[in-house]
Amino acid sequence: MTSNPYIWNYIPLALQILAAIGLAAGMVLASVFIGKHKNSRTKGGVYECGMDPVGDARGRFSVRFYMVAMLFILFDVEAVFMMPWAIIYRKLYHITGQRLFGFWEMVVYLGFVAVGLFYIVRKGVLDWSADKADL
Repeated sequence: MTSNPYIWNYIPLALQILAAIGLAAGMVLASVFIGKHKNSRTKGGVYECGMDPVGDARGRFSVRFYMVAMLFILFDVEAVFMMPWAIIYRKLYHITGQRLFGFWEMVVYLGFVAVGLFYIVRKGVLDWSADKADL
């Protein structure tokens, strides 16, 4: 019984990669040959969210914009911390030897997040009606 060289195990992967590249190239070439290409002033113009560009592109943003961006990162990180905790929650007793350690650990973490959320609500960061700097 002869065995095939190990590299032959990668033939299906190579065929799939070639098929994907071929399909992508085929679609681009079909678009070039079949599609209508009419350049006009409107088509070549700047498009920004459906609004005509007016003024300087280097406009200033309100600090509130950056605060909301940081809040997004904060709550994104919160989800990143909570997912592994939720997955191993039932195993934490065997890992730590304490029955409610994982529960109280997450209560403290969520307490910090809740204090931060309370702070930004009290500061009015999420009250967009009061901010006229971006208009």
